[in-house]
Amino acid sequence: MQLNGSDTKPQNPLTVSIDENCKYLRSIYQQCSDVIFRPFLLFGKIHGMIIYIEGLSDQKGIDEHVLSPLMKNSLEEPLHLFDYLHQNLPVSNMTTVNLIPDCIESISTGNPILLIDGHDQALSLGLAQWKQRSIEEPQAEKGVRGPREGFVESLQVNTSLIRRIIKTPALKIQSIKVGKYTKTSIVIAYIEGVADKTVIEEVTTRINRINIDGILESEYIEELIEDNPYSPFPQILSTERPDITCSSLLEGRVAILTEGTPFTLIAPVTIFSLLQSQEDYYQRFLISTMIRWLRYIAFVASFVVPALYVAILTFHQEMIPEVLLLSIASSREGIPFPAFVEVLMMEIVFEVLREAGIRLPMQVGAAISIVGALVIGQAAVDAGFVSAPMLIIVALTGISSFMIPRYFLGLAVRIIRFPMIFLASALGLVGIMLGIIAIVIHLCTLRSLGEPYLTPVAPFKRDELRDALWRSPLWMMDTRPNFTQDSNYERQSDRLQPKPTK
Repeated sequence: MQLNGSDTKPQNPLTVSIDENCKYLRSIYQQCSDVIFRPFLLFGKIHGMIIYIEGLSDQKGIDEHVLSPLMKNSLEEPLHLFDYLHQNLPVSNMTTVNLIPDCIESISTGNPILLIDGHDQALSLGLAQWKQRSIEEPQAEKGVRGPREGFVESLQVNTSLIRRIIKTPALKIQSIKVGKYTKTSIVIAYIEGVADKTVIEEVTTRINRINIDGILESEYIEELIEDNPYSPFPQILSTERPDITCSSLLEGRVAILTEGTPFTLIAPVTIFSLLQSQEDYYQRFLISTMIRWLRYIAFVASFVVPALYVAILTFHQEMIPEVLLLSIASSREGIPFPAFVEVLMMEIVFEVLREAGIRLPMQVGAAISIVGALVIGQAAVDAGFVSAPMLIIVALTGISSFMIPRYFLGLAVRIIRFPMIFLASALGLVGIMLGIIAIVIHLCTLRSLGEPYLTPVAPFKRDELRDALWRSPLWMMDTRPNFTQDSNYERQSDRLQPKPTK
């Protein structure tokens, strides 16, 4: 028996000799002190071996449901041993394996392997058990109203959370193993008859072509299947919330769940879906629409306002009212740096403080960010390094970026803010217009699994504007997005408008 190159997945079958099988498996797991080989006698006469990884398998279950029933000397050896084991061992999930690679995969996932002398088969026992984090509210996606449950690192728990909301056999969950060494389980979830078959096939094809040594987080999958890897804008939505995942599945999207991370990927998406929050649908539509418009304004302001300030102060002072211009001029008196250097310094300091607050422990992170911003900002103004209006502009920009509901979209805004400042310092308002045009052109060329990023504005789809530029009442949103399968385009009756009973 030989290993297939450097891979630990040899392509060879089990033999009828338990000594030969155990010797080979011991050679594979040599210097692995957590891999337990437990020999015993079945019915007092047949040699058997249980192989499992300590900490991944339920040792109490192995003792009570496997070893205890099989080590009774009073039982006679059945004629068809494997049929007897399938029918009498109190283990719900049990499969027969014939190959060494299947044994290794079973052991690695926490399911013990039962080898029996004289048989070229083994039993994979569904007794995996390990410590996991309890279900709690996602820290990055908290809301005032709505479910408080969030995904965890266990793939089985995450799929059960989705199943608990969408109770239909049309919800399909396909599993794929990715990673040469990690063998990470990836799940593709969709609703059959709602999600377009071409989208499902595209997701499956892109994941199947991944050839990498390991997957440690869903970001690995996202970066390997997105349409434009050089764009700062996220083309796949990541979320920890089961309600967002289920609402996306009902719209015909596809969810990708990864073992070991609570972040689920959803595709295809648009820029408008990335700017939507789960609370948009948990409060009255008029309030949701107003907040959504504020969010759009804040999204644009977060990368335009600093550049606009630099452009006006550098090239277009005549645009500022006289009283305001005098106030700004007096506050800038004695400042040794031009507006461009001012805003660049303050933006860098703000980004450093923001990252420091994230990386520090939760107990001190927020305090360091607030105190650091107050102390450094006030000290910089008092020392004459920056002006007070500049401090206001940077603070307004930071607050605007906090309104963006998706953290990774906020990161993209933080990146493009600096090129906008450079363009404004070089060309003024012309540079800002050129920057905005370049951003719009880039967004028009982006795709998410082939879906245009600016849908439904470009290409224009009038019916879908009801949940993009504003949030229509639920009784008006009777159709799904256009990437849904055509045969299931309607999502509800068109006679749901509430009115008094006659």
